[in-house]
Amino acid sequence: FLQAWNTGKRIYLCGNGGSAGNAIHLANDFTYGAGVKRGIGLRIEALPANASVLTCLANDIGYDKVFSEQLRVKAEAGDVLVVLSGSGNSPNVVKALETGNELGMVTLAIVAYEGGRCKELAQHPMHFPIHDMQVAEDLQLIVGHMIMRQLYELG
Repeated sequence: FLQAWNTGKRIYLCGNGGSAGNAIHLANDFTYGAGVKRGIGLRIEALPANASVLTCLANDIGYDKVFSEQLRVKAEAGDVLVVLSGSGNSPNVVKALETGNELGMVTLAIVAYEGGRCKELAQHPMHFPIHDMQVAEDLQLIVGHMIMRQLYELG
């Protein structure tokens, strides 16, 4: 995150359900909160935030491609992709990681349960062997808030 911030690279977040909500929440924190001291936040986007884009892509090319297609349009090598998933097996999140790796992005996953395909595909997986979705989603926010707070301190 710090390297992306210092070099002007973009960070993309994605997930489904509560993880989508967490992606949107964390994008807000990194856009503003992390950059208070520096005067500018990170260039970050939560891919599930735009309902028009999501429903268009889901309808026209399939729900499994709602994140990967956005990455193909917006991302470039050296950008960062963070996927949030309880199981690590959601087809659209797995496809986002595959696409991110193909594009030369730095890929991270915060996953629970057994970690699924996301644990295997992410260059930097963070796996919590928790079998409770609500706790898994809480951990996503805790990790995100810890990173945001550290970036704020480094300002």
